[in-house]
Amino acid sequence: MAHKSKHTNGKRSNKLELHSRNPHRARYDFALLADSCPELSHYIQLNKYGNESIDFANPDAVKTLNRALLNHFYGVAFWDIPTGFLCPPIPGRADYIHYLADLLAASHEGVIPRGKNVKVLDVGVGANCVYPIVGHQEYGWQFVGSDVNPIAIATCSTIIKSNPCLKNAVSVRQQASEKAIFKDIWQADERFDLTLCNPPFHTSESAMLEESQRKWRGVKGTSNMARKNAPQKTSLNFGGTAPELWCDGGEAGFIIRMVKESIAYRDQCFWFTSLVARQSNLDTIQKALKDVGARQVKVVEMAQGQKISRFVAWSFLADDQIDYWRDHYWQQ
Repeated sequence: MAHKSKHTNGKRSNKLELHSRNPHRARYDFALLADSCPELSHYIQLNKYGNESIDFANPDAVKTLNRALLNHFYGVAFWDIPTGFLCPPIPGRADYIHYLADLLAASHEGVIPRGKNVKVLDVGVGANCVYPIVGHQEYGWQFVGSDVNPIAIATCSTIIKSNPCLKNAVSVRQQASEKAIFKDIWQADERFDLTLCNPPFHTSESAMLEESQRKWRGVKGTSNMARKNAPQKTSLNFGGTAPELWCDGGEAGFIIRMVKESIAYRDQCFWFTSLVARQSNLDTIQKALKDVGARQVKVVEMAQGQKISRFVAWSFLADDQIDYWRDHYWQQ
């Protein structure tokens, strides 16, 4: 019988802090980051509090900051993405990986399974390849990334080939169908300890633009004239292509399709997971999980600054399968 388990982590004294193992908990040291990526110095400026920062509304500045973070903290010498593709905030991405490590540890006597025996599928890896980079460099896990966009796949391949630390640890696969998630990606005899996903949020491009306009109109300190003249296609500093930002049914629709597809791989995965941006979608998702007979369902909350996020995790494994998995796949 499926049940909901809400995660609490005694390591966090303030629930708005990043995970205790996340190296991005402290304020960015821009001087140190500029040493790792000299081009970042061109974007460093003093904010209104007199502290060094960058203009987070500038896509080039954000991309360069990401390049510096990935170099300094994860040893990635080359990283670049095409214009318009999602350029994710690294701290939040790293948090998801660290909480996934805790999820595995909970079934392994509190010890995080590490190394190449742990295999992870990143659904919708995008052009940035950030989850595989963080997961492999932090825990030594092996990754497969899937994506419907051939440019994203090609860009990820370039990142992997350009960084020796990733060459034998990360691979990518093209998803031919926009309607499929695991099908034709997951090989017949393949197992994954984890799947992860940052699903498209919006139901359509028009819905995304409408919400962007609403947020613009709600910005404090914006004059009536500025609001009136706000661009119809609001620029996103973190970018994003169509499959990254919207899909039929939006976030809930995508995750429910994933839940239904996961039945076919129920014995080949320890934990299926997905980020859930909108808390109001949880009831619908949990009902779908109950309908497919998931044995375990957990909702894990994460936080960054004033923003609370979460992911849902589900498993079909029985107790004897869990014991076998732990004893045969997670031993060093």
